[in-house]
Amino acid sequence: MHGIEGVIYLILIACLLPYLFTVIAKIAGGFKGQDNQNPREFMSKTTGLAARANAAQQNSFESLPLFIAAVLMAEYMVVQQQLVILLGSAYIVLRIIYGICYLCNWATLRSIVWFLSMLCPILLLLLIIRLL
Repeated sequence: MHGIEGVIYLILIACLLPYLFTVIAKIAGGFKGQDNQNPREFMSKTTGLAARANAAQQNSFESLPLFIAAVLMAEYMVVQQQLVILLGSAYIVLRIIYGICYLCNWATLRSIVWFLSMLCPILLLLLIIRLL
């Protein structure tokens, strides 16, 4: 993965990742067709694995704006492509590990991985500031 194509793939994967947790939450919660009348109410009543997967989904959506903004700004400011791909890939891998930690209810490790995943776009933004 390299160049703008690699950046597009990173953004696409980051945008699709929350939906993976949504599917896990619905399967684990026993989601049925009639639950689609009010899926948010259904998800709010789930517990255990389904509730944790839903929380992972919500947090994944919450972190997306920072990641997308950082990657796009890095591209605009011509940050070295290898760094953008490296930090973007690290973000994706860490977000997957974060989701696994959430599903397994490993709260302390989850928090550490969350912090590391958030460092990736923050580091990109700091690199951009250095270029100004």
